[in-house]
Amino acid sequence: MLKNSLIIEGNDYNYAFFQRKSIKEVKNMIPDVVQAIKRAARDGAIRVIVPGNFPIGILPIYLTAFQMNNSAAYDGHHCLKSFNNFAMDHNERLQQAIKELKEEYHNATIVYGNYYDAFQWLYGYAHYLETTESLLRNRGDYDFSLGRMCGAPSVPVCDDPNRHISWDGVHLTHEANRVMATWLIRDIFPKLKCYN
Repeated sequence: MLKNSLIIEGNDYNYAFFQRKSIKEVKNMIPDVVQAIKRAARDGAIRVIVPGNFPIGILPIYLTAFQMNNSAAYDGHHCLKSFNNFAMDHNERLQQAIKELKEEYHNATIVYGNYYDAFQWLYGYAHYLETTESLLRNRGDYDFSLGRMCGAPSVPVCDDPNRHISWDGVHLTHEANRVMATWLIRDIFPKLKCYN
């Protein structure tokens, strides 16, 4: 059956990282994860969006769980460089798999969803939500605590989630999703060839 679809890889890497596997160990998973995504994209769709990975080195859960005393481990935005490099490696391999799929399925429209650049754009836009410096900092170093996850008793609810990127240290707020979706729609929609 021909259909439109969206492929997502979910928490394949997150689970491994939070089981304390090294970046090298998790990098060994990339070919298998990309192949699984590639197989899913072959599921008879005529229009497929295959999203890449976020710059996970900026997510509060990663910044908290893998905090380092070495300033060289962070980039100019205070992101963990090794995790962002991991995400870029995944995204490069995924884009190569998409090229291979396009060669195999000439009648299908397969589009890479550049979540990495969309999130970077969102982060640059963050000063419209709140100052970038205080965006991630409030409760604990990054407004996130592994011991006090969202929904737990006595964990405060954000009084103005529209002024933040993440509502729980892991997931984006509605406003952050809206801003990021604006970038993604502008990038993806023309490539989907939905004009008929």
